[in-house]
Amino acid sequence: MSAPKSPGASGHEGGRSLKIRVKSAGKRTLSSKTWLERQLNDPYVARARAEGWRSRAVYKLIELDERYKLFKPGQNIIDLGSAPGGWAQYVARKTLSANGKSKVVGIDLLEIETISGVDFEVMDFLDPKAPEKLRVKLGGLAHGVLSDMAANTTGHKKTDHLRIIHLAELAAEFAREITLPGGFFVAKVFQGGAENDLLAALKRDYAIVRHVKPKASRADSAELYVLATGFRGGTLASSE
Repeated sequence: MSAPKSPGASGHEGGRSLKIRVKSAGKRTLSSKTWLERQLNDPYVARARAEGWRSRAVYKLIELDERYKLFKPGQNIIDLGSAPGGWAQYVARKTLSANGKSKVVGIDLLEIETISGVDFEVMDFLDPKAPEKLRVKLGGLAHGVLSDMAANTTGHKKTDHLRIIHLAELAAEFAREITLPGGFFVAKVFQGGAENDLLAALKRDYAIVRHVKPKASRADSAELYVLATGFRGGTLASSE
């Protein structure tokens, strides 16, 4: 799957933008109206629908994969907060998990519609028993752990930033328990300067830590992804 091309021609006719505007109706709030307009005018939303992906977020993972060559057949991958399943859907295709070459497990608090090659489980990754349950499902440890989770927002930027960083820290701690040496970790974060502890922990546990803003991340969003590769689990375990 190629990385998203510039959507320059989308929504244009005769050089003029055909941006869709949503009229206020009934009890629709300004925020819901704005969100709906953004969805209707987002070229990645339209592209995901046309190409059969479950969400526009898949293009963020596609770009990460094409730049850093994350996925291949034979890998076991865990997708935290997997709903609606777009990331797991892509990983299943790249790892050939439907053919039994790999195992892809997506966990979420919500039920998720079945995808070939993906084992979806209703599970809280913060459950102390979750790592062991997933090790049993995988038949061992994971080659990579993904997290596109975002905490519920309050509208207060500083509070929301702290919440998502804390969620990423919890995901990183989970990944530390279930990742093979040499494995990788991907998690959503926000720009804001509060991620020092997260980055320090990742730099301790992984050989390389990067911040990446995929093209599919909205330009007006503070969203970033942290990509940590080369997990030192084996080295840490032998030194403890």
